[in-house]
Parts: sequence; structure tokens; C-alpha cells
Amino acid sequence: MTLSPITARRLQQFRANKRGFYSLWVFLLLFFISLGAEFIANDKPILLKYDGHYKMPVFQMVTEKELGGDFDTEADYRDSYVQELVQKKNGWMVWPLIRYSYGTINFDNPKPAPSAPDRENWLGTDDQGRDVLARLIYGFRISILFGLALTLVSSVIGVMAGGVQGYFGGRTDLFMQRFIEIWSGLPVLFILIIMASIITPGFWSLLAIMLLFSWTTLVDVVRAEFLRARNFDYVRAARALGVSNTTIMWRHVLPNAMVATLTFMPFVLTGSITVLTSLDFLGFGLPPGSASLGELLQQGKNNLQAPWLGLTAFLSIAVMLTLLTFVGEAVRDAFDPLKTAL
Repeated sequence: MTLSPITARRLQQFRANKRGFYSLWVFLLLFFISLGAEFIANDKPILLKYDGHYKMPVFQMVTEKELGGDFDTEADYRDSYVQELVQKKNGWMVWPLIRYSYGTINFDNPKPAPSAPDRENWLGTDDQGRDVLARLIYGFRISILFGLALTLVSSVIGVMAGGVQGYFGGRTDLFMQRFIEIWSGLPVLFILIIMASIITPGFWSLLAIMLLFSWTTLVDVVRAEFLRARNFDYVRAARALGVSNTTIMWRHVLPNAMVATLTFMPFVLTGSITVLTSLDFLGFGLPPGSASLGELLQQGKNNLQAPWLGLTAFLSIAVMLTLLTFVGEAVRDAFDPLKTAL
């Protein structure tokens, strides 16, 4: 596939920003590692051999009775009794690198919770005895996936609204702009807290609530691009030829507006992750017990005698947001018309 000269120039300009280019690779590496969190940190073995049969407890539930036990509930593979049952049938288990999931409590830890980092819990445990590193991996994944989903959906709605405003102008632009000004002036954080306390918090419900206020982020940028391009000669020529407004907006005006949109999207993603972290820190975010960077940060505040909790949360959030900011700067430079024209 042959790239256009301007696209090739933008990619070259992006690679020239070494800080942003390497930050993108580091961020993608961390993100893909977190996508396989179940294979890295889990209280279930990845592969189980029992009586000549192979099972993957990560994907399927294996009851204790299937392993020769007494109960029909899922087997507790960390229990020495279950491990003996497997060994009696010449079986074995392949464990993840970290034998804890985000909600697993280390009942065998001789030290009181929260416990300091050691060989068993590399980043220590929180005040409920759960492994901090496991919760960090799962919380990183949830934060990124939530931020990406919120950014993509809100960007689509914002681009559509801004495009309609800028292209048609007149009363359409006037009424929509007044509505957006009023909507943007609402105390978003307080409204989110009120709605989160009324509605049962969850990934999708929280995403829908935050989407109500985040879609306005890109409206002004897209509106300005459409206002600038609506009177260009090629747009007037398309109208004179009888091309529909939808086709003109989609094929001719939107590609120009997407340059500014793509420049802002990394920063929108950063803001989405920050809002989720803030709500989790205040206790109005994801359901209790969920792996969350904001909840880990809250534990650091509540347990000042355990500095590893606060440091882990702060450093993970700082590194993630710094990487995204560097990527955003590189994207901004890549789409800068002055630098691309050089």
C-alpha cells in the first residue's frame, strides 16, 4: 500500500519526535501486557492436567468434585487440599507469574494488611490483603479501555455535532452553540457524583453518564474547521453540481476537520482517564472491589503508614499520563502544516 506524500511526511515528522515515538511504543507495550492480565496475574492456573485430561481454568470453570473433591463449587486451586487432589491423579498445574487476581486475598500472609513488598507480593498488599501488583495490572487495563471507549464515542458525537453546526451555520449554529454553552457550564463533577450515587455504578453505566458531558470537547474545533471550509471553491462547486450536503460533509469537508480532531484526541484520552480516576478516588466510580487506579490512590491516602500504596498509584498514573501527553505532542507536530510543508 502506497502512502500519499503528505501522509508519509506526517509519519516521518511523527518519528522525528523521538520522545513521542518511543512513548507510543512503551504505552502500547504496557497496554498489550495488561490485555493479557489473566495470564499474568490470576489465582487460577493457566493449564491444568488431571487424570490425562487438559483443562484451562482461566476460561472454564472446574468444580472441586470434578477433581475428586466434595463440592460442586469452583475449585480453590490455591488450597493445598485441591493441589493434593490433582497430584493424586499424576496431574500438574501451570501457574501465571503472579498467583493472585485483583480480588484475591492472601490469607496465608503472616504480616498484617497492608503488608510491605516481599517475595510473595512484589508491591505489597492493600488494607484488605489483596496483591497490589495484580490490582495495578487489572486497573491499568480498565482505565485504558474505559478511556478509549469514552474518547471514541464522544469524539464521534462531537464531530457530528460540530460538523452540523459549522456546515449549515445560521440559526442551526446559533441555537446549538447556545445549548452547548449552557451544557458546558454545568458543574460536571458534581452532577457525575449525584448520578453515580443514584444509578448503580458499573463500567457501561458510568461510561454512559460521562458520555453525556464529554462529547462537547471537540465540538468547537470541528465547528471552526467546517465554518472555514464551507465557503471554499471546491465545496461551492460540489453544491453547484447537485452533490448532497451529506456527501459534501463526509467526503470533502470532514477530512480537513479530522486533522485538528486527531491532534486533540490523545489529550481527550488523557482527560477521560483522569476523570475516571477522580471518581474512583472519591468513591463514586466503578463498583466496590473493582480493580481501579483511583481506588488504589484512595488506599494510599487512607493508609499513610503504607507508603508503597500511594507511591505505586501515583507513579503508575503519572507514567501513563506522561506517555499519553508525549504521544499527543508528537501527533500535534506531525499534523502541523508548517512542519509538514518543510
